[in-house]
Amino acid sequence: MEEQLRFTERLAEEGIVLSERQLEQFEIYFKTLVLWNEKMNLTGITEREQVYLKHFYDSLSLAFNFDMKKAASLADIGSGAGFPSIPLKIAFPHLKVTIVDSLNKRITFLKEVVSLLGFTDTECVHGRAEDIARVAKYRDQFDLVTARAVARLSVLNEFCLPFVKKGGTFIAMKGSDVEEELKDAAYSLSELRGKLVKVTRMTLPVEESMRHFIVVEKTGATPAKYPRKAGTPLKEPLTK
Repeated sequence: MEEQLRFTERLAEEGIVLSERQLEQFEIYFKTLVLWNEKMNLTGITEREQVYLKHFYDSLSLAFNFDMKKAASLADIGSGAGFPSIPLKIAFPHLKVTIVDSLNKRITFLKEVVSLLGFTDTECVHGRAEDIARVAKYRDQFDLVTARAVARLSVLNEFCLPFVKKGGTFIAMKGSDVEEELKDAAYSLSELRGKLVKVTRMTLPVEESMRHFIVVEKTGATPAKYPRKAGTPLKEPLTK
């Protein structure tokens, strides 16, 4: 398959080599995504080449900026149709993955994908991030937490940092312009015990759109008052 060939070549350039079994898993994921998308809105992108580039490659680009061997556990907050966590679990099967999403229909889809791909150590959790982060087994627990989301960074910090263990990493995957968001997010970072480590960027092949990776280290346990109750972070972001 031409799309898979291009996909594997691009990944090999970044040091990620996939086995036949892993390529088969990506293809199962693609077919399941397209099939389920006919009955529920998971993605506006269903054409094979676009899915491989804008969903699969884009998800794995997180690993261009972080040594995945350093993470045993990953939480993906507001995962939608499983991005970036499912591609990352395919490529790095050692990861113990927790996926959180507020829409039960999406969780049903993700559980089906997890089953079809034969994953172990993968949990799909239905709920709002603000509520799930108050459950002891998820709070301050994960080596790596990520979100490939449209919310502003000041909001994402409150959604995601409570899941990160002390010394762990939160990586926000963002689109083009992040300067303004970084300024706005400074207060929420200090409140939630986060320290900005670096911001890296890359250009997605072919369409050449810009991607930013905001890498944050968790410096201490989440203060008891955070996250605030569900809905509040979006309505009243932690900014000064």
